[in-house]
Amino acid sequence: MELSILIALVILSLGAASVFKDTRLVLATSLIALAVAFSATWNAYTFFIATIAALNIASLEIMKRSQIKGLDYALVALMAIATIYVFFVNDFAMLLAMFVVVSVPTYLLVMVGDGKSNVDVGIKYVTFMVLATILFIIGAVLLVNSPYSSLMYVIGYTTLILGLCIEIGVAPMHEWVPDVFTAADPIPISIIASLAKFVPIVIAYKILVSTANPLTPFVTMILAILAAISMFIGNIGALTSKETSRILAYSTVANMGYILATLTVVINFNWIYLALTGAMLQLIVNSAGKIGFFTAIKEGKGSTPLMYTLALSFIGLPPLMGFWSKLFILTSLVYVGYVWLAIVLVINSAISVPYYIRIARNLSKGWVLSFANAIALITVLIVLITIVPPDWFVEAMKEFSKILFISGV
Repeated sequence: MELSILIALVILSLGAASVFKDTRLVLATSLIALAVAFSATWNAYTFFIATIAALNIASLEIMKRSQIKGLDYALVALMAIATIYVFFVNDFAMLLAMFVVVSVPTYLLVMVGDGKSNVDVGIKYVTFMVLATILFIIGAVLLVNSPYSSLMYVIGYTTLILGLCIEIGVAPMHEWVPDVFTAADPIPISIIASLAKFVPIVIAYKILVSTANPLTPFVTMILAILAAISMFIGNIGALTSKETSRILAYSTVANMGYILATLTVVINFNWIYLALTGAMLQLIVNSAGKIGFFTAIKEGKGSTPLMYTLALSFIGLPPLMGFWSKLFILTSLVYVGYVWLAIVLVINSAISVPYYIRIARNLSKGWVLSFANAIALITVLIVLITIVPPDWFVEAMKEFSKILFISGV
């Protein structure tokens, strides 16, 4: 696997070096590098990551006057390779390196606009991301090196969770999310809202599982409260917002609350695989929906059936993927005793119904033939995959949970 990843990086580097000659060559080499990385690590998780990354790369074609045209393909492909690799690696230094590799390219992408650079929004975003990275790394180092059941563990746990919450946009550390999502170009935001979310969650799982001890059930209450706060602030913020991009920003805050809640299951290893299944499926649902919606915003139109299908998946209508992701999250929470948090999730899912329907209505333009709708069609196919019950994905997460327990960080 390491050899394939190395080959993919070499191909990607050679392609990026040719950006001044032909951006189409960078597009081709980025997709080839992604295919090489995926071919050596095939499973359900890497399939979805490769698909999401390919959609992100394709969506960049909608931006006609990107300031870094060509390099943006390579940056997204680099993020995708790191997201694939982080699933299999357990070396502590390498995990932190993957965190940085996925986070840093977004600093540049967020400032890219179709004709004009978004420097102001970039400064705000980068400031928060640098703070998140520092807190996450400090927390991770303290956790891995803390004596068994010590005050250092509590400080490390709290610091890592704070960094994670800022990074992915969990309330009340979500200050950057609404302003950045509204002011930045929709295409880079679709990348930040989709592909960039996986690595921080995967690394958090690996570190929290490997450092769990008798203090874990007590400090986990901090995480559970943050998850509940994020659900309510995200959904209420979306309900009261008018601009579609801002509604999607608060939707992301709520979705990150759902996903953060799964980390509470670390208190009982028996149900880790269910929590992982719910978290990863919810991340995929969030990615598919944000890519489909933001590309429609960019082109100012979306096909009605596609927009409503994505909205219904977010709401959790069976058998769409959003139903299964929430079902697995709820099941894992109930099994570990966080019934109140499961109830909070159900209430917030109900709260989200009106604004998701409003998003679909705002973006629907009948039957429209466009490149953005071709991308949206693929995202709809992703959320429709679970018409076949996702036992296959549960099995992939069971294998991943075995890796967590066999190889500590």
